[in-house]
Amino acid sequence: MAGKLYLIPVGLGEGSEIVLPEYLKDKARELNCFITERARTGRRFISSLKPGRSIQEMTFFELDKREPAQGIDEMLQPALQGTDTGLMSEAGCPGVADPGALVVARAHKLGIEVVPIVGPSSILLALMGSGMSGQKFAFKGYLPIKSHERSRAIKSLEKRAISEKETQIFIETPYRNVGMLEDLLKNLSPSTKICIATDLTLPSQSIKTKSAQEWKKTGLPDINKRPTVFLIYM
Repeated sequence: MAGKLYLIPVGLGEGSEIVLPEYLKDKARELNCFITERARTGRRFISSLKPGRSIQEMTFFELDKREPAQGIDEMLQPALQGTDTGLMSEAGCPGVADPGALVVARAHKLGIEVVPIVGPSSILLALMGSGMSGQKFAFKGYLPIKSHERSRAIKSLEKRAISEKETQIFIETPYRNVGMLEDLLKNLSPSTKICIATDLTLPSQSIKTKSAQEWKKTGLPDINKRPTVFLIYM
């Protein structure tokens, strides 16, 4: 009988394990086999849960960042042979904005039961705290890096927010956050609302929603190199 693939959310930053539910921690402590985005991060997370045995006794598979689909069948062999396996993202929920979705898709193909476990998702936390529409929303991942392409993308998202009455959610590599915010203010209409959700679940957490015009008046927050989710709505 095949084992199960447990989708194990990880804290969103140093010390954020406090927000993880106990049953998630209990399940993670039980497992001996893990698939991770980075093995080092996975080992550190499991160690923080104090599993009661040596990390050296456990198996950690690492997804190839360049070719994440490569080797997945090998990683799922323990599950096919009856060993319950955990899938972890670098931060937050596996399978959401990370290559873990490829592992989940393959598990379905191979007949392995997939068990998602409740935990922090920066995308949903940001939406919940934004005051924007939670009835219709879309996560767009990363916007283009090149300035002219990004400007087009921002204007396109604004049009969709207006026409569909749909909250637009996206993220950026933390060291590019300031440039992203500057481009938002440059390309969005003054009345368009921007939510900036930073360091979610951490003591330094900040979630603020203002119009583009208000952001220009009050000044920009310090979001350089801090994990941030951006949302726009009318």
